[in-house]
Amino acid sequence: MAMLRFAFLFTVGLSAATAGATTPDPVTTDPPRQEPPASMEGLHFTSAGANLNGVIYEAAGPGPHPTLLLLHGFPGNELNADIAQSVRRAGWNAVIFHYRGAWGSEGEFTFTHVLEDSAAVFAAMREPAFAKAHRVDPARVSLYGHSMGGFAALITGARTPEARCVASVAGANMGAMAPALADPIAAQQTAALFQSWAEGFIRDASGETLVKELQSSEGAMDITRGAAALAARPVLLVTGARDDVTPTATNHDPMLAALRNAGGKQVSELRLDSDHAFSDARIALARGVVDFLQQHCR
Repeated sequence: MAMLRFAFLFTVGLSAATAGATTPDPVTTDPPRQEPPASMEGLHFTSAGANLNGVIYEAAGPGPHPTLLLLHGFPGNELNADIAQSVRRAGWNAVIFHYRGAWGSEGEFTFTHVLEDSAAVFAAMREPAFAKAHRVDPARVSLYGHSMGGFAALITGARTPEARCVASVAGANMGAMAPALADPIAAQQTAALFQSWAEGFIRDASGETLVKELQSSEGAMDITRGAAALAARPVLLVTGARDDVTPTATNHDPMLAALRNAGGKQVSELRLDSDHAFSDARIALARGVVDFLQQHCR
């Protein structure tokens, strides 16, 4: 028996079996060559004067193409580049970048800066010059985030009506951590954990500083507060049953409930029997994301 449990509110129907023999399955099959061909290019964005490193996976064909901004987690070991490749095969551009202070980008890393950087890059991708150079359709730009990136995708999407769709994969509710961090022992342990994750990847990493930021956030980083702003748009929430970093009960379920309580009619859910990085369910994850984007966001 397959180790997957799907709880989609939409019908999965873009597999090779249902799409027809003439339509390659973007999750498993390379498409026919088109002109201009698919390509990849390094990018530099600017946020608050800091240079951010990035890359774009450009889809084949003249476009303009729908485009997905992928937001990585903390510190960014899992970039979800396989998801970027899958959506490109489906005819989407995909952009990945590194926040301030992370992986060689300039500036200071904070959770607030993660949100600011995500908004800045989203806006830059819709600028006429960028859109023309990379065959981007500014009206069809969506957000995808994993872990801390899910937090950033949901909050950025809520603050940015121009975001066509939002997908949060093992999304972290950073704001919900604040009450627990009032306990000095929990705060110390969390600071040590953040420090260990960031060391070597985040410039001038300070777990203590990041914990203090969450302690003083006063709910501003609670992803559920953006539910009403997202309720009218397609949202995909993905969770792993064996995720011990952003457990379903304290991260995924509250956001799902908030969206439904806000009247969300285009909320899709995918539950996979996997860990935080979906290490043994990458094809299933790609399938769920591609189908969601193609059916609701294209």
